[in-house]
Amino acid sequence: MAGNQPLYQERLVFPLQPKHVHASSIVECPDGSLLCAWFRGSGERRSPDVVIQGARLKPGAASWSEVFPMADTPDLPDCNPVLFVGPTDELWLFWIAVPAERWEDSLLRFRQARNYGGEGPPRWDWQDDLLLKPGDRFAAEMEAKFHQMLPSLPGLDEPRGAALREAMARLQLAAWDPSRRQRGWMTRCHAVVLPSGRILLPLYSDGFVACLMAISDDQGRSWRASSPIIGPALNQPSVVRRKDGTLLAYLREESFDDGQDEQLTHRILVSESRDDGESWSLAEPTDLPNPNSSVEALVLRDGRWVLVYNDSETDRHTLALAMSKDEGRSWKWRRHLESTPGGGFHYPSIIQTRDGRIQVTYTHQPGANTGRSIKHVTLEPDWIRESVAEP
Repeated sequence: MAGNQPLYQERLVFPLQPKHVHASSIVECPDGSLLCAWFRGSGERRSPDVVIQGARLKPGAASWSEVFPMADTPDLPDCNPVLFVGPTDELWLFWIAVPAERWEDSLLRFRQARNYGGEGPPRWDWQDDLLLKPGDRFAAEMEAKFHQMLPSLPGLDEPRGAALREAMARLQLAAWDPSRRQRGWMTRCHAVVLPSGRILLPLYSDGFVACLMAISDDQGRSWRASSPIIGPALNQPSVVRRKDGTLLAYLREESFDDGQDEQLTHRILVSESRDDGESWSLAEPTDLPNPNSSVEALVLRDGRWVLVYNDSETDRHTLALAMSKDEGRSWKWRRHLESTPGGGFHYPSIIQTRDGRIQVTYTHQPGANTGRSIKHVTLEPDWIRESVAEP
């Protein structure tokens, strides 16, 4: 804290450059250094040159290290890395490889390392695919929750209502196909460890416009699927836990059918679990805006919650941090990390490090022709409180 003002620092992980860089993830290593990963290439799912890259920021360093490779599936795009330091200090890298240029066919992969300090990339000990088998419960719950939410969806009395019902019927039918429901589960937000030791890895599917948790009760040796999170167009859950054990998943909205904007609530959605992530309520819109963009939530060690999100209904030029002192029931403070018309600041990743500071990384494109980087921001939590409180 300088001059009694809460600390705020920002830096680019690497200089602005012309390639597509996106979907960063950040963790703190046992030695206090930070490790960040993202994907880079000429595009996304249709670009086989897309790879996972990384860099380090050592304690006391003013700048990030040179960029190094983290993962590359030959001839396939690699996207959406998620870094996670497990209960026994092993490093996990989860990501997806995308066959056939279709998100719906994405292959969920992971790597593990016990030696990931020092210079350059981690020294990977193990790599495998994470294959889940959502059972008939997945299809049954999807069908039940679709019927539950159908009356509340906008546009059902208009001509496009028939097309929306048809799209939902197709998803319900596909959910009964064991092959289709086992493919296409994708990463985005950090895994969480519950007090029981259970690990939840939040996943989503563009094919089903639904989410679920990969659950491990044996420190990641085996994984199984939770029941699905269903709602009015949702994706990319971020999970936080209240003191009473209730889990909340904050969700980006998506669309059921060809990105039709009429389907969207333009709000962050939320779903609850009261059984450690096994089952989830029908997701419902919050009061927080969302322009069809990723969000991430964090529980600070002092009990306050922080949410990083694009606080707009229309685009991603504005990125904000909101703080709650009542476990997400209200968000009293909000302060912007970015607000530049024509810019793109999105897909945030957020952690709290051992020194109590908040670390945020996100895709940073200050203008249409400026190039892209990943920006890293370090701040003390009270920096958010320096904003004008929301009414």
